Amino acid sequence: MKGQLLALLQSGVYISGEEMSRKLGVSRTAVWKQLSALREQGYELESAPKKGYRLLSSPDTLLAHDIEAHLQTKTLGRNIHSYDSVASTQPLAHEEAAREAREGTLIVANEQQGARGRLGRQWQSTKGTSLSMSLLLRPDISVSQAPQLTLLAAVAVTRAIEAVSGLVCDIKWPNDILYGGKKLVGILTEMAADPDRVNYCIVGIGINCNQESNDFAETLAGIATSIKLETGNPVQRAKLVAAVMNEFEWLYDEYIKNGFAAIRPLWEARSVSLHTKLSARTPSRIVQGYSLGITDDGRLRIQDEDGQEHLIYSADIELDN
Repeated sequence: MKGQLLALLQSGVYISGEEMSRKLGVSRTAVWKQLSALREQGYELESAPKKGYRLLSSPDTLLAHDIEAHLQTKTLGRNIHSYDSVASTQPLAHEEAAREAREGTLIVANEQQGARGRLGRQWQSTKGTSLSMSLLLRPDISVSQAPQLTLLAAVAVTRAIEAVSGLVCDIKWPNDILYGGKKLVGILTEMAADPDRVNYCIVGIGINCNQESNDFAETLAGIATSIKLETGNPVQRAKLVAAVMNEFEWLYDEYIKNGFAAIRPLWEARSVSLHTKLSARTPSRIVQGYSLGITDDGRLRIQDEDGQEHLIYSADIELDN
């Protein structure tokens, strides 16, 4: 109910208690109790006789109703588990999947103490300034198609960041989102599967939102950035979570109906890993050459100096200047 109430108040104009009561199908007393609870959480509400209530400001909190107020989805993000501090959202999402949680279940945390990225690397998640979430999906796809979900997620996140903050970000294959060459977002996709079919996928997304320069560890200084550092303005994280879900849902629906071919042009339009010289470091080798594009299953195509084409499933990418 709080989420529905906040959705009514998002316009910033006055709305009467009677109208809120009618639209939500509850009593005026119930509305008043929820408004009081929102005030206690930090929402600033103005009331005026014969006008009603108006939302003046919102706290940067990540409770379920904070996010639901901005959701336009039917499925994704409609079952939210919000935590203040966790080791990582990924195992929590796997636990929900094992309990047969429905598709679209979202785990969100205000802080991750043991966050990790691809290849087990540490991902810094500062309390109150970063955004950590894991989304449960149950697509009817083959195991070879699963990497496509990382690329789809990158498109959804870049579109959401642009919608909320105005930043137009770049995608670096396979799972990084950059602004000005600095890392802004990391994406980690994990799955449980039978030999031929995916049972479920967990898409983990970490976004640097409101960090200042001194919030980053020394090892990350110069290579990481945040939305606030680039725009000069803080971003409301709950609104950004909802924006990611809103973008993800229509892209995911299109993907399920028409395959990756419908998503590929959107990914390529934002990619900095295509049609350029680069080096791809895999666990077994380093491939240097010219990036020709990506395959339909999301692998990177690199042509070396001898003209031989290599298909790279996963690697660390370094762009040649």
